Amino acid sequence: MKPRPADPSETSVLTRLWYDGWQDAHAAILPPALARARTFEDFAERMSAALADVRVIGPQGAPLGFAMLKGDELNQFYVTSASRGTGVAATLIADAEVQMSQRGVETAWLACAIGNSRAAKFYEKSGWYLARTMVNRLDTVDGPFDLEIWRYEKCLAQR
Repeated sequence: MKPRPADPSETSVLTRLWYDGWQDAHAAILPPALARARTFEDFAERMSAALADVRVIGPQGAPLGFAMLKGDELNQFYVTSASRGTGVAATLIADAEVQMSQRGVETAWLACAIGNSRAAKFYEKSGWYLARTMVNRLDTVDGPFDLEIWRYEKCLAQR
């Protein structure tokens, strides 16, 4: 499978993939106040606003995962639970790295929730390294929310 730009017709299915993935990976390890702010409607609004910077993998209308880019950040990265361990995530993250490199990003970064060990292991296996912990300011319907996260980085300059 080859990653491709998201199609506007996939907005709702991508929102569902993101919402379900967030619930699976984050709801139990992040503060309850943040979980309450992360409603399905919140994910839908954010997906719609960022769709031009979303790459997907999988059949049209039934994506298996997506990567959302924001400047030098791999802002969101999710694959369906059924796709884990199939190579889908590895292909998608490699594509995201190429896309950022083509945009002139030399060092990419991503935020990983502290305690999301499954994701951390995947990022490390993909060549990303834990640079530090930091406070990431998130936009929510209730206003800014400061969350301490693991900041992973990867040098893309050699691409």
